[in-house]
Amino acid sequence: MHISIADDLKKRFYVACALRGLKMSQVVAELIEQWLKANDPHSFDIEFIPLTKKGS
Repeated sequence: MHISIADDLKKRFYVACALRGLKMSQVVAELIEQWLKANDPHSFDIEFIPLTKKGS
């Protein structure tokens, strides 16, 4: 995954992770897991519309 964030934010994140002996990717993965639990798509009342192939 590649994301664009402000240089200052990246530097602060890098330092915070390094001081704790963590890899940035470990922390990002944990944060994504936490976000997904808080924003579980099954908890929303969304009706999904099936996609069809072009020409169908």
